[in-house]
Amino acid sequence: SFRVMPKRWVVERSFAWLEKNRRLSKNHERWLNTSLQFVHLAFLALLLRRL
Repeated sequence: SFRVMPKRWVVERSFAWLEKNRRLSKNHERWLNTSLQFVHLAFLALLLRRL
């Protein structure tokens, strides 16, 4: 039988939101810290749009 896993849904939805950002669609940053900061900025932009 099929059952929805709530935690998995949250993670997959979050990845889908990140994929909407063009800069994060491909990994072309030189430093890992730069990529991490762009992920933070993407989620911050998402939260600010929801206000």
